[in-house]
Amino acid sequence: MVAVPTADSPVAERWYRRHTALVRVTHWINVVCFTLLLMSGLQIFNAHPALYVGERSNFDHPTMSIRAHLSKNGLVGETLILGHSFDTTGVLGVSSEDGQISSRAFPSWITIPSFRDLATGRRWHFFFAWLLVLNALGYLVCGIARRHFGRDLLPSCVELSRIGREVLEHLRLRFPRGEAAKRYNLLQQLTYLLVVFVLFPLMILTVLTMSPGIDSAVPQLLTLFGGRQTARLIHFAAAAGLVLFVIVHLVMVLLSGVWNNLRSMITGWYDLGQPRTTDVQ
Repeated sequence: MVAVPTADSPVAERWYRRHTALVRVTHWINVVCFTLLLMSGLQIFNAHPALYVGERSNFDHPTMSIRAHLSKNGLVGETLILGHSFDTTGVLGVSSEDGQISSRAFPSWITIPSFRDLATGRRWHFFFAWLLVLNALGYLVCGIARRHFGRDLLPSCVELSRIGREVLEHLRLRFPRGEAAKRYNLLQQLTYLLVVFVLFPLMILTVLTMSPGIDSAVPQLLTLFGGRQTARLIHFAAAAGLVLFVIVHLVMVLLSGVWNNLRSMITGWYDLGQPRTTDVQ
């Protein structure tokens, strides 16, 4: 446990209340929801592992697909993206399941449930989708009320002009210390804005577009996304973008101080460390 510093503590200036209780709670709910949404979503994808552009499926010419075919060497996993084919045997298309070679787009260890069950996968997916939406609405309303987005995430023109320097600092694994660590850096701001106001809304709108009931009530969604199959493709692409964000986010957490970052997301307290003379001002 971290002792809460008092105002007259000699190290008080090193400790900063970085995350509010709202941010911490919604963050961990998002972690659970997104993990289970991803795993159940891959179960759903396995039921028809191909994506198309337009209103209808064109089985002979998918935009992207993960499948298996029989060759002289046995089953081969093939991932097709925009006409380009890749051998992904052992990972995608064909993988080992209970010691047996199995033909399935995504392997059993990354889907919920692990066995083929579309109905159960859909129930998991829809339940945690609603939980994620409610959690996000709470975060959004409180964020707007507290001016969190404008104050903390919206970069100024001066900050935007320093994007080259920010990228270079990250490539050198030089992370802010002292006062500079109290605020989001430019790359964090841009990334969080992309996730909150682009990728996440795309996920919601595209899944609504795939619902026949919603299409009847709001047919404009089909026009907006160019058809139900295009909406499914965009939904998959947005999910892939969120997975990429999570991977990069975890790498940055590890490189910039895993225990310090975890402490701040659990207790709120972040150790600012000793400031560097090269901190961005």
